[in-house]
Amino acid sequence: MTKKPRKTGLIFFPAFDWAISPTHPEREERLLYTQDQVFEEGLLDFENILEFKPGMATVEDINRAHICVPDARSVITESHLISAGGAITAADKVLRKEVDNAFALVRPPGHHAMLVVHGARGFCNINIEAVMVEYIRKHYGIRKVAIVDTDCHHGDGTQDIYWNDPDTLCISIHQDGRTLYPGTGFPEEMGGPNALGYTINIPLPPRTSDEGFLYTLENAILPILDDFQPELIINSAGQDNHYSDPITNMRFSARGYALLNDRLSPDIAVLEGGYSIEKALPYVNMGIILAMAGLDYDSVREPDFHAESLRQSDELTRKIERDVAEIHRLWKSRHSLKKKMVGDSRYTRRRKGIYYDTDGISEHQEETVRICEDCGGLVLIDSQADTGKRIYAVIIPHHACPACRLEGEDFFGKIPVQQYSHVYLQDRDKDNFQVKSR
Repeated sequence: MTKKPRKTGLIFFPAFDWAISPTHPEREERLLYTQDQVFEEGLLDFENILEFKPGMATVEDINRAHICVPDARSVITESHLISAGGAITAADKVLRKEVDNAFALVRPPGHHAMLVVHGARGFCNINIEAVMVEYIRKHYGIRKVAIVDTDCHHGDGTQDIYWNDPDTLCISIHQDGRTLYPGTGFPEEMGGPNALGYTINIPLPPRTSDEGFLYTLENAILPILDDFQPELIINSAGQDNHYSDPITNMRFSARGYALLNDRLSPDIAVLEGGYSIEKALPYVNMGIILAMAGLDYDSVREPDFHAESLRQSDELTRKIERDVAEIHRLWKSRHSLKKKMVGDSRYTRRRKGIYYDTDGISEHQEETVRICEDCGGLVLIDSQADTGKRIYAVIIPHHACPACRLEGEDFFGKIPVQQYSHVYLQDRDKDNFQVKSR
């Protein structure tokens, strides 16, 4: 499996001082065993594997990706800034060409954090990948980005942030939402009216093994990436598809993860979930690191690995083949689907209820999108949480057309602030974030 070695950057941040509770699955030990394994196996002795210290993200970095209520400082800790800063460090090292690719092994995770943040959900406060992507766009001018979420849970937060952005391809491959938190991530969730088809969900049945994951990669994800032609590929690298994970029901192996990353060839990988602290994470992370560095990963194997006992059923294989064919059909028909969906409408609206399971907060949200042929479209959000906070947000997209810009600036100027605790303007195009309070 040895290929041409690539220079790979590693950024570790175990966040020793942050945990939801001492016995919670998302706790400090998650990365300690991986760090030990990396040192014991001598991975840092390879000349092409380099370790870097994480930087620290800023509130301005967070405000490019989120509307935090009432503000970013109120929903984060210093550990969140360093976790996001670690991902940003990975991006800087790749884009300054100091390394060929990089893996940010950081926590707390982030892929369940949505555009509007009233609190924490799914162990996530802010979306690490989205903060990094918006940093990349500001500092390096990159437009087309693909995020491939390989966590066992649907990447619903990342999907929400880029729901209306046709320049960000969001692919999530995860355990069927009918059987696992957050209960979403079905093929019909395809993105907003101006970005229809650029959100792709591939739910896999419980007990899917290496065979199913790699079939889906080869027959759906890689062909779609080839069509989309992103400037950067990011792996939102959850590791809870592993057969030993205590909170999921899949049968992926460490070698399977290595093969996936070898073939996907991400520019940047960012750690998300994965809670089998001793039996999976050290082996999975070592496989990913070796694959990204172009080194031999054939010997990566868990002590209790037994291929035959993990094999998926023939019936499950046939279901995955049918589902993958349908995903490919939806991708190919995305342009005609938009016409069918919006018709002659000038705006579309969607209402959704969001539960912040970590903090016990409920939110009701109405999103209005201006139908536009020239950009991602103006987005207006009216959000009310049971904390008593009601906010309004105006989102002007990247590369906004003059009509969406004019309408967005007009809305922000005229919206009656007395009805809301805060009114926000997130102008992604001009990197301008403003807040009005009553």
